[in-house]
Amino acid sequence: MHRLVRFLTRNRGFITFMLCMVVFRSAVADWNVVPTGSMQPTIRIGDRILVDKLAYDVRLPLTHVSLHHLADPQRGDIVVLDSPAAHERLVKRVVGLPGDEVAMRANVLFINGRAASYAASGYQGIHDDLSDPAHYETERYGALRHAIRLSNRHPSPLSNFGPARVPPGQYLLLGDDRDNSMDSRYFGFFARGEIVGRAHHVLVSLDPQQHYLPRGDRFGAALH
Repeated sequence: MHRLVRFLTRNRGFITFMLCMVVFRSAVADWNVVPTGSMQPTIRIGDRILVDKLAYDVRLPLTHVSLHHLADPQRGDIVVLDSPAAHERLVKRVVGLPGDEVAMRANVLFINGRAASYAASGYQGIHDDLSDPAHYETERYGALRHAIRLSNRHPSPLSNFGPARVPPGQYLLLGDDRDNSMDSRYFGFFARGEIVGRAHHVLVSLDPQQHYLPRGDRFGAALH
């Protein structure tokens, strides 16, 4: 017991720092490593993204308990969520809000009966295009405006779905790599309480195709 007391006394500064870091990462801001390509081209494999955990709620540290509601996710937000259905943490884009009717026809998005518009994005492509050639388009619907990746050879079996009405308190989330994303088309709607924060910047990006060397152009990049 005395030995433990001496250890805690001797290291109280370090212990306090570590506890503060745990609380900070749990309730204020965190960073996530992105190991998959479901949000390409917006988020690249190897990106370390900054997650604002105060974007929507003030939460009790180390829990999903909301102490104070600040805002709700908006269409186009890139959100991080802990999904019991997927059994993992996901990063996806908010497409359908509570009450929306959402459908997709040949990868064309329809929200409340109105089709999104599409135009060639001019995106230069990524390494995955070597094995799975794809093209890139800018998807627009109201304030929603971002690049999506569409496979030339392997369209998703769920490039057609719906229409589906988003229930109260839930959201329809999709990946920007539309033919390579496990999202609401597979897992269903995601509850508001599962969403833990909003991703808005890349902290640093390590390229797995180049021996994990940093991608200089990704440092501090804003996510749209």
